[in-house]
Amino acid sequence: MKISRFELFPLRIPLKAPFVTSLGALSAVESVVLRATCENGLVGWGECNPFWSINGETQETCLAVGEHLAKALIAHDATDIEGIHARMDRLIFGNNSIKSAFDIALHDIAAQAAGQPLFRFIGGTDNRPLTTDYTVSLGSPERMTADAEAIVRNGFKVIKVKLGSGAKEDIARINAIRVAIGNSIPLRIDANQGWTPEVAIQVLNALAPFNVQHCEEPIPRWQFTEMRRVKEASPIPIMADESCCDHHDAERLIALGACQRFNIKLGKSGGLFKARKIIALAEQAGIHVQMGGFLESRLAWTAAAHLALTSDTVRYCDMDTPLMFTADPVLGGIEYGPGGSIRVPDRPGLGASIVTDHLDRATCVEVH
Repeated sequence: MKISRFELFPLRIPLKAPFVTSLGALSAVESVVLRATCENGLVGWGECNPFWSINGETQETCLAVGEHLAKALIAHDATDIEGIHARMDRLIFGNNSIKSAFDIALHDIAAQAAGQPLFRFIGGTDNRPLTTDYTVSLGSPERMTADAEAIVRNGFKVIKVKLGSGAKEDIARINAIRVAIGNSIPLRIDANQGWTPEVAIQVLNALAPFNVQHCEEPIPRWQFTEMRRVKEASPIPIMADESCCDHHDAERLIALGACQRFNIKLGKSGGLFKARKIIALAEQAGIHVQMGGFLESRLAWTAAAHLALTSDTVRYCDMDTPLMFTADPVLGGIEYGPGGSIRVPDRPGLGASIVTDHLDRATCVEVH
């Protein structure tokens, strides 16, 4: 089943409000959508949202590298996903974000060809409901408290809170949120590498009474050898995010005993094929997994949700960003329900595509 055409489209959608972390603020989504077509007419869709400060890619680099990848993959068997990854990795190192878009599109085609929904094609059996948290962006205690109260009013069962600007400020933020909403709704915190090991230990111990499920990436990713020290001194479980991009990172973190949990993002790992390797390692090591991502639309999040259904070690979902968009460009795909519930489509393949009105043919990169 040979690939006959690739089309790469830039996609830009403003956010309802800026998304703010310790790494900076974003006011709009700038993604790349991929449409792959086979000689037999099957079409697969993929997407990536390059996050400059984490994976070093931009919309422009993804379009440029994507064109080179497309030229290398034309006429390749779309169902040979392992071979396609080997070819992409031989062509260029890294660039996992744009590689993930190709990976998703080709998994879509392969699952359609097999007549199975994607989660079954990659080993899942039960299309159970998933539940996402909702994120409070970094800001003043007053602003973050107001956001947390709104999230509670909207029925979400778990709240994720962005931190990472300093011990005193971060402790004050969580204290203010807890005063406003009480202690019953679990919190997940994410420092996005914003603390030193010493500050991380201080903050995490101070936050012990506040019903925090875990803390993502408390210290800079290059200090991963210090993560175990933080983990052992923390009453709150540590989740590796930026320091766990692919399965090689996961192997390293397991060997170091650096954390109790992994956060998997398709845009970090290079797609479903390599993310599944991280899940397999996590299962062997007894590490629980969160399915996360960047600012993708429901298209890429649908792929992530399919993956979440393949293993009981995936205990947490952080899949809220499409709810922050001012427009929804996706047909089909995951459906959000009350309390952050998520339902995954059952039809063959990914079960999602992009509304063509959102795709600018004039800026399309086409390879055939």
